[in-house]
Amino acid sequence: MFHLEHKLFLFLLPLVAAMAFWWRWLRRRGSRHVKISSATIYPDPASRWKVRALAALPWMRLTALALLILALARPQILNRFTIEKHRGVDILLALDISGSMASVDFKPRNRLEVAKAVISDFIHRRRSDRIGLVVFAGTSFTRSPLTIDESMLLDALENTRIGDLEDGTALGMALAASVNRVRHAPTATRIIILITDGVNNRGEIAPLDAAKIAKEFGIKVYTIGVGRRGRAPYPVTDAFGRQRYTMVDVEIDEELLKEIAAATGGLYFRATDKPSLERIFSEIDRWEKSEVSSRRIVQAKELFAWFIGAALALLLIAAVAQRTVLMELP
Repeated sequence: MFHLEHKLFLFLLPLVAAMAFWWRWLRRRGSRHVKISSATIYPDPASRWKVRALAALPWMRLTALALLILALARPQILNRFTIEKHRGVDILLALDISGSMASVDFKPRNRLEVAKAVISDFIHRRRSDRIGLVVFAGTSFTRSPLTIDESMLLDALENTRIGDLEDGTALGMALAASVNRVRHAPTATRIIILITDGVNNRGEIAPLDAAKIAKEFGIKVYTIGVGRRGRAPYPVTDAFGRQRYTMVDVEIDEELLKEIAAATGGLYFRATDKPSLERIFSEIDRWEKSEVSSRRIVQAKELFAWFIGAALALLLIAAVAQRTVLMELP
């Protein structure tokens, strides 16, 4: 983009225009006319190139003066661009893959499949953040460390299945493993999202003890209980290998999940269907925003030297011509 840094110098250009009109007026005022019957006996001086070149010399000087004024205005070519610096959030997803996650109260799919779909959408929206995945049942296992490699993380999530770990619900172990994965992260904001549908019944670490450790490291924990209230259909296989559904009680230790969240500055949510789970992750996405700082860079290419060079060239040509080929008229 063309830009003039000192535009006030442009007010000198009307003076150049005034000088041009003044010179033209003096030239016309000084001319005299003689009436003759025929001009055939006189050569036509206006047709000779030296006369025309001599008349052009003042215009060359005025043009040079205009170019010098433009050089004073400091012409530039500007390139503007913005550099954005993202400061992401470290997020550890702790996902329950115990047998009860096979309940199909999130029709038409079970709890785990719906949770995986919603988490996948959440990952797509957090491109500036490092996200990790810990899965747990009777024990816990890190499926993916904190990473910005979205494809690797989604692949780990997709390949997570019920039955990958010994059955049970070890909330304390899952939370402790998650804390261990994010506690040394350099980012200022570190959060854990714990998704479960059960009651802690396995593991050597108490959930509240793990929550205290998270608090000491400044890690916020959001807890999500998945499953509708009351009873839910659970798939079983009968003696003939046929799959049937039986109604089982939904047991979620909401009080414990609330205590874990409150101890770390997080919140507890209850998801009873897919839309409610999507709303929960949308809320977390809205609250835990990545920081983006931008810096505007302007690169200026100076052009005044070209204007000065052109002006000096015109003045030099005019001076040399007036002292050589245009010194005498034919």
